Amino acid sequence: MSQGQGVDLSYEDGARAVELAREAVNSYVRHGQREQPGSMREAFYERTGAFVRLESTRGRGSLRGCAGGYRSGDQLGHVIVDAAIEAASGDSCGSEVSPSELSNLTVSVCIVRNVVLTDDPLADLEVGTHGVAVDGGDGGWLYPTVPVENGWTAREYLERTCRKAKLAPDAWQDDSVGVTLFEGQVFREREADGSIEQV
Repeated sequence: MSQGQGVDLSYEDGARAVELAREAVNSYVRHGQREQPGSMREAFYERTGAFVRLESTRGRGSLRGCAGGYRSGDQLGHVIVDAAIEAASGDSCGSEVSPSELSNLTVSVCIVRNVVLTDDPLADLEVGTHGVAVDGGDGGWLYPTVPVENGWTAREYLERTCRKAKLAPDAWQDDSVGVTLFEGQVFREREADGSIEQV
């Protein structure tokens, strides 16, 4: 098992990351434009991966978009903007976010802190600490908070990530399929465009 260290955000930085993702989604959905990060906080110049997740608050709620990557050579501020736009586009969950949905979306951001390359995912995976990315099939990843929210075991978490990559559930045991664990800091809106919490 080997690790790569990433950035460690303060609450203020994390809250700004969510605000930036929200601004990028709004700008893209309303005007078809890419938001520029502008004058960024110091942490946003770090080069690390990030993910953005959009969830609907309507009815029982549903995932409306998710995008990002656990590694990036780009500055964090730009990674957040690009992930937010991709999450709002039709490529993410089948249909593009519409302007009428914006007031019913919650935004969350996961900033990658440590990347863990593992030969034994089941032994190394800590539910609640690690996100999982599978390289193979269509590729797939899930936030560190997802298994906790759904009550999954480590094995179920690996199987669900494989399914997301359109692979067999046990593909994580195949030597030709790469499994990467990542630690991340997750910040999210408590309600649509509302106050922000660190999870």
